[in-house]
Amino acid sequence: MNSFNIKALAIAITLTFSMGAMAQNTTKAEYKAGNDKISAEFKAAKAGCASLSGNANDICVVEAKGIEKVARAELEASYKPTTKSFYEVRIAKAEADYGVAKEKCDAMSGNTKDVCVKEAKALQTTAKAEAKAQLKTADANATANETSAEAQSKANDKRTQARKDATVDEIDASYAVAKEKCDTFAGEAKDTCVDKAKRRFGKS
Repeated sequence: MNSFNIKALAIAITLTFSMGAMAQNTTKAEYKAGNDKISAEFKAAKAGCASLSGNANDICVVEAKGIEKVARAELEASYKPTTKSFYEVRIAKAEADYGVAKEKCDAMSGNTKDVCVKEAKALQTTAKAEAKAQLKTADANATANETSAEAQSKANDKRTQARKDATVDEIDASYAVAKEKCDTFAGEAKDTCVDKAKRRFGKS
């Protein structure tokens, strides 16, 4: 394992430990202390990136920022546990993962880099779509707790629509990746590749 990977792992373990320690319901005093601790750990993690250079430094900083953002979202969810706050945790994780993945793509060039970025975006889109579907499903379940048949029907409609929306977003993201990969070809070969991608994802 190279020095960057070791450093990144140390950052992840340190901040993740703080998040885990605050997984239960948090008091106001613990919430403030948690925010202060996250700030201090982020500052230390960012300072640790200074020994790196170039893309490795960029990745290290982005990873530290992502972990900090997730830690704050986790802390917020433990302080005010709601379906929305848990949704924000999932979004923070999706954005953090995307930031690191995209930064790693900067070490590449040409179509390889383009595909890398599209794949990173596709993963982010999928994660966000799933988070959104889970949020809508949770809201639908809350509605379903009402006893009327009408409430039950509306809840079922919400759950179905949430899953449809997530599926559409995921298909669009995967199609974008497949189409980007076709840029390695030219002429008829590229056209054939694009046609196959369209048929595969129902875009024809």
